Amino acid sequence: MSWALVAGGSKGIGFSIAEALAKRKYNLLLVARNHDDLILAKKTLEKTYPVEVETLTCDLSLTESTIKIHDWCNDKGCKVNILCNVAGSGGSGDFPELPVNEVSTMLRTNLESTIALSTILIPQLKTNAPSYILNVGSLAGFAPILIKSVYASAKSAVHSFSYSLRYILKPDKISVSCLCPGPVFTKPSIVNETMKQMGWLGKHMALEPGLVGELAIRGLLRRKMIIVPGKLARLISYILRILPDQFIAYLIYSFRK
Repeated sequence: MSWALVAGGSKGIGFSIAEALAKRKYNLLLVARNHDDLILAKKTLEKTYPVEVETLTCDLSLTESTIKIHDWCNDKGCKVNILCNVAGSGGSGDFPELPVNEVSTMLRTNLESTIALSTILIPQLKTNAPSYILNVGSLAGFAPILIKSVYASAKSAVHSFSYSLRYILKPDKISVSCLCPGPVFTKPSIVNETMKQMGWLGKHMALEPGLVGELAIRGLLRRKMIIVPGKLARLISYILRILPDQFIAYLIYSFRK
């Protein structure tokens, strides 16, 4: 039977992606930091769908977690042919207010874990091909966002890595996609932050995590490269990719003043 590994799959977008896979009868390997959230996710998914769910409590901001996940997959003997790198951290603070240790944690969680986990699991994905990798970027990764410069930079790197990986792995029948959502209302603090920073635009661009997860897996299985859920978010993503970064940064700087 086919298995999908969802790193960061206990709640929010990650759980919604796991649920969309369960609907399609994929067994699941869920990795996340919070043990209680993982157990709840496992119980919910196994109760609702005819799938098996295995869980591993693991902090993806720690470098050694990659080896731990790899060894766990091998010990389970599961034939993984879908890898979803969903784990990430954002928050309302960013450079230069964040302490350097929190900046490092953000970079490791959002970027390093995606690259490391993809790299170490590629041999298994090749063996079980046709396979899929879903990396989670962000709409913020299409432009230099001054209020979230570290987060946006990390997500921009995820986009670039995903494009490269897609063509590197194409001969091995491994399809790579990158999910780039705008605001996703996964918890009240994100709703408040979105309304404060983006106002009307944020309210109309935001989506619920269940829809984002479904659209992500639908696009992944169709081998779509860039997946931007929502019509307004897609329009904005096109505009951001056309305009020069210097111009966007200047506009945001002027608006903040």
